[in-house]
Amino acid sequence: MSKSTFEEQLQKNGKLIYTNVGDSMMPLIRQDKDLLVIKKRPNSRLKKYDVPLYRRDSGQYVLHRILKVRPHDYLICGDNRWHTESGITDRHIIGVLSEVVRNGKSIPVTDWRYRLYVHIWCDFFPVRAFIIRCIMKLRKIYRRRKYNAK
Repeated sequence: MSKSTFEEQLQKNGKLIYTNVGDSMMPLIRQDKDLLVIKKRPNSRLKKYDVPLYRRDSGQYVLHRILKVRPHDYLICGDNRWHTESGITDRHIIGVLSEVVRNGKSIPVTDWRYRLYVHIWCDFFPVRAFIIRCIMKLRKIYRRRKYNAK
């Protein structure tokens, strides 16, 4: 059986269904548990809060949320991250999240509960970023103490 790229799957089937690797989109997307349905990239520009699947120049595939649409690129960040990424253009984007399947139940991006989550999670980005940074620092301190106690 030959492997195909995400781009080939989208071209062939019009959608891509897979499980996520990594924790950058938690709590919305859980690694190896939730199924993601990605549709082909629309011909128009994406909008704030869309979740594009894009391919970095390094070849790495990433699924993160758009926080700001700028004239020539997008400002993007994972839901479980505090640092943003810029320089992602339409040429990088290969598809867009259309639904998450959790425990066999489909959650489309048009669902009011999903949209409420997105607004709460993204509109308070500075607060979320501060909390995530604090948690990361506390974990680092905990690991140092645990290591030094041995």
